[in-house]
Amino acid sequence: MKKIGIIGGGFTGTMTAVQLITKSSGSCEITIINERETFNKGVAYNPYSEKHILNVITGKMSAYPDKPDHFLDWVMSRSEFQDRDKTLIENSFLPRKLYGEYLTEIWADTIKTADSKGIDVNVIDSFVIDLDVNENSVSLLLENESNLIFDECIIATGNQIPRNPVVKNNEFYKSKNYYQNPWLIDSVKDLNNDLPVLLIGNGLTMVDTVIGLLEQGFKGEIFSISPNGFNILPHRHNGLKYTKLTDELSDNLSLFELVKLVNKHIKMVREYGVSAEPVIDSLRPHTQKIWKKFTDNEKELFMSRLRHLWGVARHRIPLHMHDKIQKLQIDGRLHINSGKIIDIIESDNFITVEFFNHHDHTMQKLKVSRIINCTGPETDLMNVEKSFLKNCLIKGILTQDKLKLGITADTETFQVINSEGKPHISLFTLGSNLKGELWESTAVNELRGQAEKLAERLKTAEHSHEVKNAESL
Repeated sequence: MKKIGIIGGGFTGTMTAVQLITKSSGSCEITIINERETFNKGVAYNPYSEKHILNVITGKMSAYPDKPDHFLDWVMSRSEFQDRDKTLIENSFLPRKLYGEYLTEIWADTIKTADSKGIDVNVIDSFVIDLDVNENSVSLLLENESNLIFDECIIATGNQIPRNPVVKNNEFYKSKNYYQNPWLIDSVKDLNNDLPVLLIGNGLTMVDTVIGLLEQGFKGEIFSISPNGFNILPHRHNGLKYTKLTDELSDNLSLFELVKLVNKHIKMVREYGVSAEPVIDSLRPHTQKIWKKFTDNEKELFMSRLRHLWGVARHRIPLHMHDKIQKLQIDGRLHINSGKIIDIIESDNFITVEFFNHHDHTMQKLKVSRIINCTGPETDLMNVEKSFLKNCLIKGILTQDKLKLGITADTETFQVINSEGKPHISLFTLGSNLKGELWESTAVNELRGQAEKLAERLKTAEHSHEVKNAESL
């Protein structure tokens, strides 16, 4: 019986397993290694707050690439939505926790399918601490000291926790008042209302953390610091499609030519009172192809000069959430700073943060009770502590792209490429690990397609193997 291992049980790992089970025509064994509490939802869809909502409208959140209305139809079948207008719900931003329930139901239905096909499915609540590739198999060592061997193994690990800030006092990383992982509820609980909280980073994670702090009853002030300040935009043009730019796209555009083309069309839409988002959104179906054609120098230039602007335009939040953040600023509850943290010193009663304020061009100090790291996922595997991926990098089992955004792989077959430049025949990766190869590889839109494509490939490979065995008899 063929044995397939999947490391990671978030959206990507779960939907890969779902697609494998759905497409399988014979018996096999699928094992998923993941923390039980986040299984089949991952961090993104297992939030600690009911008020953490999706940043994509309901109508675009189907877990299946060939069933665009699957999530919408599931939502409308629930009793609490049956008296709602379907078009309204289709264009609304729903709670992430609800989406987690959707994925849980998909998994429950898939297990029934697996039982009917004679497919063994195991979910192991543990961590992978090391991985080795053999001639025709992949072996894993788990934290619980189990050794597992698979015919094929899929790395679907998702995002890493944020990198620690660079400060003079590295001892602060060990403080009980520093939370490197902002996605855990402990980061926003049991706070001292007499002192502010500092959030490092001003992106989507910062917004979620602010909402979490308020929901936990925190009544103090909230400060945030990032190099660029707060530039998150709201979704202002839901449903507005712009197609003129893509009419002028060609396969051989340089980064300079692309930027020039985008700026031209942004100027055109602004003449009619429309901001740049629909122009940027029109590039979405072409982003991966464009990125793959960029030279290494162009990718490096994009990351140093344009990455932040792209993130602002692409990663937006619902309008009512944006209004809430603005109101908190107006009321003096939230203070957003553009700056660089220089040092963090903890005393018995408070934490002193020394930072350079980019706006005032001055050194400033801030006294807080807690610091939460909201800078976004780490991508350089050498900076990830206690990771089997770091071990694999050191051993040459895998490599990273020059910008250290993800794992080097063949984006057609999803095979991981080793330090000799050769693809492994039995080791695969997908999802955010492909960010260096594809740039856009973190949203449901990309992940569901990758899961289906990889499952189809493994099914085809399995069929070819069975044919060869039959011919040899």
